[in-house]
Amino acid sequence: MPYIQVGGTPHYYQWLDPTAPTKDKPVMAFVHGWGGSARYWETTAAHLSKDFDCLLYDLRGFGRSRLLENPIEFDWEMESYAADLAALLDALQLDRVYLNSHSMGASVAVVFANRYPERVEKLILTCSGIFEYDEKTFSAFHKWGSLVVQFRPQWLSRIPLMERFFMARFLHRPIPTAAQRAFLEDYLMADDRAVRHTIFTSVSQKATEVMPEEFARLQVPTLLVSGEHDQIIPAAGGRQAAQLNQMVEFVEIPATSHFPMLEDPDSYLHEVIQFLGVGS
Repeated sequence: MPYIQVGGTPHYYQWLDPTAPTKDKPVMAFVHGWGGSARYWETTAAHLSKDFDCLLYDLRGFGRSRLLENPIEFDWEMESYAADLAALLDALQLDRVYLNSHSMGASVAVVFANRYPERVEKLILTCSGIFEYDEKTFSAFHKWGSLVVQFRPQWLSRIPLMERFFMARFLHRPIPTAAQRAFLEDYLMADDRAVRHTIFTSVSQKATEVMPEEFARLQVPTLLVSGEHDQIIPAAGGRQAAQLNQMVEFVEIPATSHFPMLEDPDSYLHEVIQFLGVGS
């Protein structure tokens, strides 16, 4: 499997087409969310590969980007993950890319686009938005999240139908069983340090204060796609984020939740292709 050293951690990456990058097409990089990996972007990337060389990678501590036993000091902030992305693109000698990102990965992408606007052609944010800080709610979420990530035995993946129970909160429409199982496997495989720390850095008082400013600062054409029934990042938060900046176009996909690109791929791809101005 292809790995590249980024900030002291081997990062897994793959080109959807093994002959890429061709330099005949622009590059689209995909950034996954909390607990996942680049695997769930593969079907979306396949549909866009006619027009783009599609680059997928696993964030530090997630998927196949395993942390070393004694990793270099890392603060788990979205800014640091954005720096990882910049280093990855440098190592692959990519100057300018399109970005498609999801959930926590979308927060990383917003920060990246503001730190390196010259490196982003267009930005797609899937299931992203802003929140108001409520100490009681956030405290309860962090307590619940900390307890959940402590109990991740590998044998969970061998329990019949466990993938359905695991994905129930994230979906409004069913997706293939194989995709649900992949999500569960990725979650169980993620490094304890990564899943535990990013709960606090991606959902925090700091995030509620910083992210509205980040959305307002965006200088690149941006599409923000929300799922109508998303319980993780409600569509209302996406709509509010889009209202902060005329560069951000907002779209809500009906009858979907936190994975609209998998729950209704036709509608999702229609909106993305229109925004990109390509003829796939």
